[in-house]
Amino acid sequence: MAVAIIMEFTGATLEQYDQVIGKMGLTPEKPGPAGSLGHWVAATDTGIIVTDLWQTKELFDTFAKEQIGPITAEAGFPEPPKVTYLDAHNYFMPGAAA
Repeated sequence: MAVAIIMEFTGATLEQYDQVIGKMGLTPEKPGPAGSLGHWVAATDTGIIVTDLWQTKELFDTFAKEQIGPITAEAGFPEPPKVTYLDAHNYFMPGAAA
């Protein structure tokens, strides 16, 4: 079952986020990491919120440990995110079936 992951980064900025995405080599033109189904980010009153959709929690956790944690720390994010996991009841994307 697909899982939605909500990451709330208090004190982080969109500029820092852009640095992280650049270091990860992720762009809208390239496919995402293995297991990733969707991604978006927005500024909040207290930092940024990143929402992902992954095939499994385990695939996300591996990516988070190997990429998100180290690279956000390197980019100066003040603290790790508050992470919420939700089982996705349904999802759809242009050209893809759930």
